[in-house]
Amino acid sequence: MYEQYLIIGSAIAIALVITIIILHFVKKAENKYYKNKIKDLEIQRNMIASTPVLVELSKVESITKNNDLMEEKCNKWQDRFIHIKEKRLSNVDDMLIELDTFLEDKDYKNCGARIAKVELEIYKIREAANKLLGEVREVSTSENKFRENVTKLKSRYRAVNQAFKYHLDSYGDLAEAVELQLENIENRFVDFEMVMERTDYGEAVKIVSVLTTMIDHIEIVVRELPDIMRLANKSLPDTMNEIEENYNELIEEKYSLDYLNIEYNLKESKKNIDIIMSNVKKLNLENAKADLEGILSFFQSLFVDFEKERLSKKVYLDELAPFEEKLNKVNTQVTSVFESLDKLKGTYNLREQDINDIEDANKLLVVINDDYRKMTLKDSNRVAPYTLLYEELESLTNRLDEMDDNFNITLKSLGNMYDDEERAKEQLVEIEEFLEKSKKNIYSYKLPVITEEYFIQLEESNDSIKEVRKELDKKPIEIRTLNTRVDTARDLVLKLYNTTNEMIKMAKMAEASIVYGNRYRSFYKEVDRGLKTAEDKFFSGNYKLAFDTTIKSLQLVDKNIKDKLKDIYSE
Repeated sequence: MYEQYLIIGSAIAIALVITIIILHFVKKAENKYYKNKIKDLEIQRNMIASTPVLVELSKVESITKNNDLMEEKCNKWQDRFIHIKEKRLSNVDDMLIELDTFLEDKDYKNCGARIAKVELEIYKIREAANKLLGEVREVSTSENKFRENVTKLKSRYRAVNQAFKYHLDSYGDLAEAVELQLENIENRFVDFEMVMERTDYGEAVKIVSVLTTMIDHIEIVVRELPDIMRLANKSLPDTMNEIEENYNELIEEKYSLDYLNIEYNLKESKKNIDIIMSNVKKLNLENAKADLEGILSFFQSLFVDFEKERLSKKVYLDELAPFEEKLNKVNTQVTSVFESLDKLKGTYNLREQDINDIEDANKLLVVINDDYRKMTLKDSNRVAPYTLLYEELESLTNRLDEMDDNFNITLKSLGNMYDDEERAKEQLVEIEEFLEKSKKNIYSYKLPVITEEYFIQLEESNDSIKEVRKELDKKPIEIRTLNTRVDTARDLVLKLYNTTNEMIKMAKMAEASIVYGNRYRSFYKEVDRGLKTAEDKFFSGNYKLAFDTTIKSLQLVDKNIKDKLKDIYSE
């Protein structure tokens, strides 16, 4: 028990020692952190104090002699710097001393709060010092800065002046205005030197700004004015004259070009060019080149319109005749069918769809004919351009083709009805001929008995032919029913024809077999008996059974009797 207490006590003691050590190091680290922060603030304070405002002020004083305004400014700057250094930085020094006291007393809470205030104050003082330094340097470095800017402007001026003189002929009667502007720029350079001698930097700023604007402008003038002069004096007049000539030629050739407003556009464009050139003479080139190029582009596009008109006229005239020919043909077809519609209704049992299609085709054709008449009227009166006429003709052609295709489908349906009727009549003749053949064939061979099956099929065939005739006599004709009746009659007559031929064939074969077998009667009783049975079947009209019985009887004598009788059957 004692040992356990000893162990617990030792553990607690060790834990306390460790905690004390950790707290010691934490406090030490916190102390070091605040020490470093205060040191950093002192460095920042010293950097503000060492701001080279006085050095820059000494430069300003040397270049602003005999300038009361600048001298007054320098005095104000000195007062501001003294206030920063002796008043505001002194307050910071007091705050830093106070921070050292907090740190010695290990009052880290108040130390941290006061550091934040010192940081804010140093930030404000640094901004004020930097602003002051900037204002002073703006003057101390003004001369070099202005000289450098003006040197660059002079270089640009020389380049633009050289370009102007090199292309002097391109400026025409505006060369004098450009020269005058260049002289103005030279005068401004002289003004700059004069204000720099007086160290009047405020005025120098204005002159540099004016020079920059003037050189920017003259560069645009020198660069764009030759193109503007070429556009206004050469390209546009030539193009507009050519447009006018082409327009007059097309008008003489009876083209309708009102939609292009050529005369109005020529008149208005000349006015716009005069306005633009009036501004250009004042060297106001704003949008001048773009506007002139836009006018030129517009007139150049008219050449494309003229070519479209010429091509459209050619295609229009080439395609007009074939369209008229087809329109006349379709008119004839549709009119003929439409006028015969009542007759067709009486002749055939037309579908409602077929009737509607014929009526719709006639209505569409009326509209197409009317549109065609309007189009040709426009053409003859020259009130529509050929581009529009060709578009209308193309539309009419497509509509006519579509209507004609649909009408041909309807015609095909009507034609099928007529073809079916004619085919039914032709097939009826063929069916009757087959029936007559069957009748002749049955009596061409003297049969002892004609079977009942033959007469039944004969009656069915006659009845089916009567049904065909009945359908053909009906008005209107129901084509589907007629086709069914024709198919039925054909099948029945063909069946009768085949039955007749088969009956005659079996009768012939049975008779020939019996005659052949008579040679064995006197020698073979079984053959004689079989032949008697076959004869009974033959005379009762059962020719197939007679033949089968004969063959069966003769096979008792000769197994190959069928092969031997082939020649007899063929005869």
